[in-house]
Formats: sequence, C-alpha cells, structure tokens
Amino acid sequence: MRETGLSATLPATSAEMSRLLTAVRRGRVLTVAGAFREPRSLLVREIARRIASNFYDGVAVVAMNPQHGGYGVRELTAELGSVPGMPAPARGTANTASWLAERDMLLVLDGAEQLGPDALAWLRNLLTVAPGLRILAAGRSPLAFEQERIHQL
Repeated sequence: MRETGLSATLPATSAEMSRLLTAVRRGRVLTVAGAFREPRSLLVREIARRIASNFYDGVAVVAMNPQHGGYGVRELTAELGSVPGMPAPARGTANTASWLAERDMLLVLDGAEQLGPDALAWLRNLLTVAPGLRILAAGRSPLAFEQERIHQL
C-alpha cells in the first residue's frame, strides 16, 4: 500500500518513507532515482517537507527545468540564490560555497539529471567544506557520489 499525500499518492510505503527520512538524517547524500520525473519529484518534496524542522537553516529546493538544457555551476548557484524563503547567498560560486559551508540545511536537487560535470564536481567539493549540508536529489540516475545512498523507484 502506498502512502496518500495531500494531492497524490506517494510512490513509497510508510516503511519506505521512514527509511528514507532516516537516510537523509544520517547520511550526506540520498538520490531518488527512476524513469519518471513526477513520482521522483513528489517523493523528494514530501521528504523535504517532513524533515525541514531537522535543519537549523531549513530546506532549499532547486527545481531544474528540463527545457533548460543543462546546469553548470553558475546556473546552479543562480538557482540556489533565487530559492523562495532562503536568504540569498553571496554572488559567485566561491562565495556561495563559503555561504553554504556555514549552513545546517538540506539542499534538494529536483531534476538532478540536468547537472553538468562541473556542477557535480562543485557539489562533491561542497560536501567536503560544508559539514552541515545534506543533499537530497531526484533524477533518472544516481549522482555517483562516494557517500551516496540510492532509492530506486
């Protein structure tokens, strides 16, 4: 049986949801991978909603547009700077990394298959300098990060 959300059925049972919430709390990177965008997106946004209070600086959801054609570091940091409800990080990729290094937050990357190799390398480096940062990604395939946990839909 799948869990029923406000407007749709979540693609996870209650037991799966519990395991996913624990994986986000205890790990650094969790990727929800699967062929269809809507179920992945629905699941990561529900996880983020349920776990937001666990992070002092909250949750930043970056929704990547599939028509955009790819997100490099500059595009990713620009999207991060325009997340509603989040204080804007300083301009520039080095300044954004420094800003994130001081945060206790969950970064949700919805549409992670849009990330280019430079953005993935920047995120890998970011995990080494930002101890309070957790990443929850939704994409067609895993991010291939060393400490990544994967939930396949």
